[in-house]
Amino acid sequence: MYAAQIIWIFTLALTFSAALLDWRSRRIPNWLTVPGFLSGVALHAVLNGWHGALFALEGAALALLLLLPLVSLRALGAGDWKLMGAVGAFLGWRLFLFVLVVSIFASGIMAIVQTYRVGRVTETLRNMVTLVKGFFVFGLKKNPQISLDNPRLLKLPFGVAVAAATLVCFCAAHWPV
Repeated sequence: MYAAQIIWIFTLALTFSAALLDWRSRRIPNWLTVPGFLSGVALHAVLNGWHGALFALEGAALALLLLLPLVSLRALGAGDWKLMGAVGAFLGWRLFLFVLVVSIFASGIMAIVQTYRVGRVTETLRNMVTLVKGFFVFGLKKNPQISLDNPRLLKLPFGVAVAAATLVCFCAAHWPV
């Protein structure tokens, strides 16, 4: 079996496990993400030595640095953040960016569907206007009414979007159009 296939199998297993857990409980636990990160670094180190470990650490570092502001604003959960760090460790920074963009697109579609399904389109649009106005007036500051801490707001299983994006990335890598 080729090294790339092993990496894809581990990455898909990690993201699909996270998606299932996130779908059921809206949480991605540390017992999944931390070993996922360590496995990504260890796997690349075994396959490619120090260069492989550095490749994995670069991917994880980019993921964690890019998404840290969203975690501090409470727009993204810490489990989602750590999952993306593990995905970065497995796929490296270039493929991580592709998975991130597709994950954002997939979660946007999920948000539109869920908002329409529960009949909260007007409230959601009002919240978006509040966020944009707050950003221009106050900068990047947490809004207590529009964060993960507010139990009334809809919460999306971002792990599902990450799993879908990882599958799209896998298919694009193996069956180019």
